[in-house]
Amino acid sequence: MNERIRELADEAGLRFTQLMSNPMVPIVDGRETDLEKFAELILEECAKLNRHRYYELLGVITDVEEGDGFDDVCLNTLKRVAEHLANDLKKHFGVEK
Repeated sequence: MNERIRELADEAGLRFTQLMSNPMVPIVDGRETDLEKFAELILEECAKLNRHRYYELLGVITDVEEGDGFDDVCLNTLKRVAEHLANDLKKHFGVEK
């Protein structure tokens, strides 16, 4: 298991048990869980949410590279993307910190 995943799981209060087949298996409600798979699914969801922002930024880069310059539309796009990146993931997962 990735060490960062283990650290986050510990911070979230998950407890691990020592098993012969897998030395660090988190137990939730008395059941073994696949924490690494869970983390991968969350990361895939985050990547999907950020992909749209990526395309918006590519539009700004294209405008500048094609000589259209960095105008108010580009600036507003960057501001909107920055705001979304700061808040979209938290909102999507219902985190209010």
